[in-house]
Amino acid sequence: MEETHLTQLGQGVRGFDSPEAAVLERVPNPHPDTTYLVRFTAPEFTSLCPVTGQPDFAHLVIDYAPRAWLVESKSLKLYLGAFRNHGAFHEDCTLAVARRLVETLDPVWLRIGGYWYPRGGIPIDVFWQTGAAPEGLWLPDQGVAPYRGRG
Repeated sequence: MEETHLTQLGQGVRGFDSPEAAVLERVPNPHPDTTYLVRFTAPEFTSLCPVTGQPDFAHLVIDYAPRAWLVESKSLKLYLGAFRNHGAFHEDCTLAVARRLVETLDPVWLRIGGYWYPRGGIPIDVFWQTGAAPEGLWLPDQGVAPYRGRG
């Protein structure tokens, strides 16, 4: 396993101007021989509409079964925050997050649920996974209710 050098944890980091510039860091998985689920929930994910520049908001739920690496959580927070001034459609943002995590971690399995708040009166939910979940993996519901409006 390669040596890990964390540059953000325990440091004052200003943040990043774009998702491409953000540094997503990883740490060794202390239990690489065990199949288990890691969940990150980001209920205040923000990006910008690429056409109007208006803010878009989502509740992201990221589930993954790690192999050799875990994502370092502060770097994930900074990476997700880098979307705040990034203009992209819901589908692009959701898949960009998932693919960057897969590229960085090479997990056994990963899925993402992007539960976007309504834009123009229509909520858009985006779901993606790398394939079938590993046998024996406890996979709880993502816990985000479908959008029901005011009643």
